[in-house]
Amino acid sequence: MSPLQRKYVDLIRDATSKWANWDPPIPVKVGSFGTLDRVTGELEVHGNVYDADFQETLDKIDLTLKLKLQQHPPVVGPVEEDFIILTSGAQKRGFSAAPGVDIMGLATASLKADFQFSQGKRGAFLVMHSPRMEYFPPSAVLSQLYNIPALADMYLVTSVFTCPAFSLYLSDKSGEQISLALLASAPIVTPATPLGPNASFSTGIDWWTNASRGILRKGVSKEGEYAFTPLYVLKKRAGWTRKIFRSRDQIERGRNSEDELWVDVDAPWDPLDEDGEEDQIDVYGSGYQDTSD
Repeated sequence: MSPLQRKYVDLIRDATSKWANWDPPIPVKVGSFGTLDRVTGELEVHGNVYDADFQETLDKIDLTLKLKLQQHPPVVGPVEEDFIILTSGAQKRGFSAAPGVDIMGLATASLKADFQFSQGKRGAFLVMHSPRMEYFPPSAVLSQLYNIPALADMYLVTSVFTCPAFSLYLSDKSGEQISLALLASAPIVTPATPLGPNASFSTGIDWWTNASRGILRKGVSKEGEYAFTPLYVLKKRAGWTRKIFRSRDQIERGRNSEDELWVDVDAPWDPLDEDGEEDQIDVYGSGYQDTSD
């Protein structure tokens, strides 16, 4: 599974410059830092800047820094419209139910589409229902974290997308077309207090699809919780230097933009073939043969 997992991550990264989480039920948190697994594309987390031990590290490094990260928690953005990401090799089309398909709620589903995939190549999609972003508060954290030696060789999660329902798909190169819909029903009342003022409700939604090929993963939080993290932004320090600290005056006069201090992370693997294996590049041309011993 690892090469195909990596292929999915690579396709989403090419389409968005963001990193896909192959296992969305496993949370990815703002402030997590670590390295990328070259084989799977997964982030191997070494820690989080909001952890108590990282704060202790900050306090020991520079007593004048006075950066208390707990005073600058991640910002939780507003709920957004449904978000559909298509990669190369995938096209979204208007939904058209096949003859004989009679699924309750399908006609009134607000989120539904057909997806056509190219034959002979892999394509993918990621669908997030009512996502929202979580991110570092602007101009409060990233510019100061740039100077921390513990993050010098690390990749840092600067924002994440969470949602209460997701669906992801990687095609099998057969040129398949699949349909996908998020079906909704009336809220379900918890039987313990069906009519009282403290009655709790769960969201009656679920995914429907006719997919029978490829790799499909989907999930729904029946309680409507933002339980899935399908997508995140990963950054690395720009301008590697042997000098551990730069003065605040230098940062203010020069590279004072967080986008300049922290840049996108490149894929740690060579270009991939359609099955997610690294495709060795022949710089001499296909006719060259290395005769050296």
